[in-house]
Amino acid sequence: MTESSSPPLEDLLHAAVTAVGGTERPGQTAMAQAVAEAIDDSSHLLVQAGTGTGKSLGYLVPALAHGERVVVATATLALQRQLVERDLPRTVEALHPLLRRRPEFAMLKGRSNYLCLHRLHEGVPQEDADEAGLFDPFEAATPTSKLGKDLLRLRDWSDDTETGDRDDLTPGVSDRAWSQVSVTSRECLGASKCAYGAECFAEAARERAKLADVVVTNHALLAIDAIEGAPVLPSHEVLIVDEAHELVSRVTGVASGELTPGQVNRAVRRAAKLVNEQAADALQTASEGFERLMELALPGRLEKIPEDLGYVLMALRDAARTVISALGATRDASVKDEDAVRKQALGAVENIHQVAERIVEASEYDVVWYERHDRFGASLRVAPLSVSGLLREKLFEDRSVVLTSATLKLGGDFNGVAASLGLAPESPQDPEDGEEAAPRWQGLDVGSPFDYSKQGILYVAKHLAQPGREGSRADMLDELAELIEAAGGRTLGLFSSMRAAQAAAEDLRGRLDMPILLQGEETLGELIRSFSADASTCLFGTLSLWQGVDVPGPSCQLVVMDRVPFPRPDDPLMSARQKAVEEAGGNGFMAVAATHAALLMAQGAGRLVRASGDRGIVAVLDPRVERARYGSFLRKSMPEFWYTTDRNQVRRSLAAIDAAAKAQEG
Repeated sequence: MTESSSPPLEDLLHAAVTAVGGTERPGQTAMAQAVAEAIDDSSHLLVQAGTGTGKSLGYLVPALAHGERVVVATATLALQRQLVERDLPRTVEALHPLLRRRPEFAMLKGRSNYLCLHRLHEGVPQEDADEAGLFDPFEAATPTSKLGKDLLRLRDWSDDTETGDRDDLTPGVSDRAWSQVSVTSRECLGASKCAYGAECFAEAARERAKLADVVVTNHALLAIDAIEGAPVLPSHEVLIVDEAHELVSRVTGVASGELTPGQVNRAVRRAAKLVNEQAADALQTASEGFERLMELALPGRLEKIPEDLGYVLMALRDAARTVISALGATRDASVKDEDAVRKQALGAVENIHQVAERIVEASEYDVVWYERHDRFGASLRVAPLSVSGLLREKLFEDRSVVLTSATLKLGGDFNGVAASLGLAPESPQDPEDGEEAAPRWQGLDVGSPFDYSKQGILYVAKHLAQPGREGSRADMLDELAELIEAAGGRTLGLFSSMRAAQAAAEDLRGRLDMPILLQGEETLGELIRSFSADASTCLFGTLSLWQGVDVPGPSCQLVVMDRVPFPRPDDPLMSARQKAVEEAGGNGFMAVAATHAALLMAQGAGRLVRASGDRGIVAVLDPRVERARYGSFLRKSMPEFWYTTDRNQVRRSLAAIDAAAKAQEG
């Protein structure tokens, strides 16, 4: 449809908002207009849209009106489902009469999210089966075990499901059960070689995406499509990234690699049955050398690859290359379903070869480090020092990109987030001689429908001692107990570590007569349901609570942060990034540590006001937010609450809010 024949954007937005039962808001209208202009201009846009703005429709309406394919990438399953199950169906129906066409939409995820009919019917490869205690995924599938129940239910579900999408299975199954009936992209035989290719759920999802006007996917698949050079998403000229504050982290994860002794040993066992003895022995020997070295590995960054590690990795790389060649040259008709077994082995060995070679190359743009976990043992990891150049090259060329979130302005502007994405601090920018122009972009803050200064208070407990690296904080726990008592419960406690959350829960359970829930003691969904149901209940936890809780109303009227959530000083990747900024003449602490903390604090503070009637207090029990030079940067990154350091005023306010809530409940 040509632009001249398209109905006015205001009419389209009004129809869509009415269809979903919402109310038009000025910020939503401003956002929709800015998105439409960016699409028309083939430019890039960063939009901060606060909670309650209705940002989904703010980008969906201009995307649907555009007429060409648009990809929408989100970070969370909840938002993907909201878009595909609620927002898009209603919006398409509302716009159909105005657009005189019915845009199609589809969801696309990574292959391992779909049921694999080959694994379901033919069983897992022998090696995987042995490790799982099974020779066939359904041999041990009796109603007497959790795994058996899950597998039997998956078999029944396979006859009924139209999508094969794991998230359509309710209730869900364990990761162990799902791994028996799914494959990664490396393990997949490919539709042309698989006996079930014509019925494949993952292939069907791809075909639906090719025909859709709007494709909803996730950040990880977007990163794979952009980085790995093997197109997964259909071609598109408009990309919309929701929850864009998560993008750098997700892309970093996709661009990272890992080697563990267990992983290498599994690859050896898979390949040994399929290649000649000499190739198998060489890989086995290299594997044993790697395992011996990892037994002595101490956690921390490897700024230079130690000589012994270099030798071990080169041996592993070379042996893996030989096995890869052998796997491509031999076939054994006596091996049942040999193509599937071979594909699994090849994928495992290729991964070892790629990661080992990458670490041996010792690129100045990579960070390498050892990790050690009590449960999983030692691992060797590699990640990009920065993904900004990668994103600039792979994401912002040949398409218009709109990035949106409730938290994109940190310290009062978009420059920090823009730089992390590979965009220039200011735009447009005239390039220096010989330099390539940075992608053009604009930043827009459409605000929030909430009146933060009247609905909330930001309280910083400046009288507390500055938190140290270790040890208990008795004064902080006393302050926390007093705040919770004044609030009558109703508290979401956001802690910088699981250890701190556990210590606080243990201490306060001994002195407060109200329920205190702790992350990890039940599923997150069940914890949030219990927290919402009883206003006197408190919920303590760490990272996923900072970003994943949506509890409007009187159950959450006090949000407490125990300390500024700086990255751990011994975090190899963060410390390497900070050092790189400093060596380039910048302020590494502000660019990395403070920005990381500001983003989390903005997300955490956003848990308080989720509806127009919400009232409450965000309490930060770390005096550095008031005393330190970077404190104003952190405060500017959070919603514009009324600010105070007066502890008595805060207690009176909490008591008043509690009394009002009880009166309303009564």
